[in-house]
Amino acid sequence: MTEFGRITSDVMIVDDHPIVRQGLRQLINREKDLQVCSEASDIKEARDVLKSITPDVIILDLSLKNSDGLELIKDIRGRDQRLPVLVLSMHDEAIYAERLLGAGANGYIMKQAAAEQLLTALRRVLTGGVYVSEAVGATMIEKYAASGRSRPSDPFNDLSNRELQVLNLVGRGQTTREVAENLNLSVKTVESHRQRIKKKLGLQTASQLVQYAVNWYSRQN
Repeated sequence: MTEFGRITSDVMIVDDHPIVRQGLRQLINREKDLQVCSEASDIKEARDVLKSITPDVIILDLSLKNSDGLELIKDIRGRDQRLPVLVLSMHDEAIYAERLLGAGANGYIMKQAAAEQLLTALRRVLTGGVYVSEAVGATMIEKYAASGRSRPSDPFNDLSNRELQVLNLVGRGQTTREVAENLNLSVKTVESHRQRIKKKLGLQTASQLVQYAVNWYSRQN
């Protein structure tokens, strides 16, 4: 948006915590080149908002009320390949950053990061760049550099994005039917994902899967 000869970028915030949205809004609106144009608390609200407006950038929380931000990233990329998406999350950046960049996000920043880092990340993705922390950037570079060498495999990394979504929702205490409803899948499909997750992680029973998922989710929050 142009205002008195000055270009101001419109920011949309998607986060299910009102206090977080308020803090982000106050931080962003203090900047001369940025302003919050809209907010949403879940994927449904975000989709409704995006039917009527097109922001310049979206700040997206990974863990929303009934699903996760990966679904919205896929939806956005199906409509607009150019709209920048910056993921803001409490989840471990080392686990999620590369996956989300591969899914179409333009950057990933932890909620624990300083305010100036968030503003830097916003401006980076607005100008067509990619933002991750220096630590994760170095790890990704090392991973690609070592791709031709034999390296120990982490079973967690073998999970697909969909399997990671299922594990995330199971860890939040959702039943198979609730996971199916939130991801728009059949119960049978979710059960198949659960079986593959157990096999990849070396788990034998459904109760072991639930315990693993709950423990893993609690460490991320």
